Amino acid sequence: MALVIEGEERIAAPIEKVWAALNDPAVLKDSIPGCQSLEKTSDNELAATVVLKIGPIKATFNGEVTLKNLNPPRSYTIQGEGKGGIAGFAKGGADVKLTEDGPDSTILKYEAKADVGGKIAQLGSRLITSTSKKLAGEFFSTFGKKVGG
Repeated sequence: MALVIEGEERIAAPIEKVWAALNDPAVLKDSIPGCQSLEKTSDNELAATVVLKIGPIKATFNGEVTLKNLNPPRSYTIQGEGKGGIAGFAKGGADVKLTEDGPDSTILKYEAKADVGGKIAQLGSRLITSTSKKLAGEFFSTFGKKVGG
């Protein structure tokens, strides 16, 4: 089951600070809902463990995240794949673009694509879509508060 999530967040911080935070595993870990661990394995790769509850299913996903198409401090693509055992899998990515909005403000736009399979996919597209949008919104809202706070 594939879905697309788009959004925008205004962050009260200069573009360089937002870019640095987008590449900081500690900031990302604190911003990702349910993230238990996020460790850098190379310059552009991270290993993650995330616990998510989607409807009646709670699963721990172990996966890898890769940063691609880096265009500092303007944009990058973040791609990831996680396996949740019998619950299934999730994989996807997001194109993230930063635009200056004055000296101390940045507009972060994202377009994320995700694909889920296994038991999770059997929950129905409405539940998965609403949960995915909620999680994306939580991530970018938390990220914006941490960086611009």
